[in-house]
Amino acid sequence: MPEYFGREDESDDSDFYIQPRLVVHIDDVAIAAVGNVFRSLIPPDSVVLDLMSSWRSHWPADHPRSRLAGLGMNDVEMAENPDLDDYIIQDINKNPVLPYEDNTFDAVVITVSVQYLIRPIEVFSEVNRILKPGGIFIVTFSNRMFPTKAVRIWRYSTDRRHIDLVAAYLEEAGDFDEIRGGFTNPETSPPGDPLFAVVANKATD
Repeated sequence: MPEYFGREDESDDSDFYIQPRLVVHIDDVAIAAVGNVFRSLIPPDSVVLDLMSSWRSHWPADHPRSRLAGLGMNDVEMAENPDLDDYIIQDINKNPVLPYEDNTFDAVVITVSVQYLIRPIEVFSEVNRILKPGGIFIVTFSNRMFPTKAVRIWRYSTDRRHIDLVAAYLEEAGDFDEIRGGFTNPETSPPGDPLFAVVANKATD
């Protein structure tokens, strides 16, 4: 329902993100957990898209990739990201059509940003289109957010419900297999920030 994706601040996202925020949004414990997820699930030398990217992708330095592309909102942040090989500026809440050819990427990741999507099913359908058959989609998130820009259904849900919600987005988008999710770093959180992941693969037939 549309009201589930309303936000306290409905002003233009381009205005909100015009000021660079050169800070990380999760602590070192959760950042390490992101790197562990990438290392364990994305094959070496993959072509990867960091969707909703910013000034850090948290890509593990010891894990080779063929290309890491970024798509985000702030040019300064993207230019400062040392991991990106190339990037595009686009507001996917306004235009969820991703500017890439079909079957381009081995992996697509959204890191601690899914809570801001107002058209998640459209975006996830586009992710499916640009993934290669069998390619992996990894959505990670913690319990932090800009509350005025997070959608209503996210703000009023629990961590467990967030996992179920992202899985439901994937189900509704269609053509994803092996949807799974969980708490990735229970051995370090608390006291560190928790990190949750929901993962799926593009269907191969």
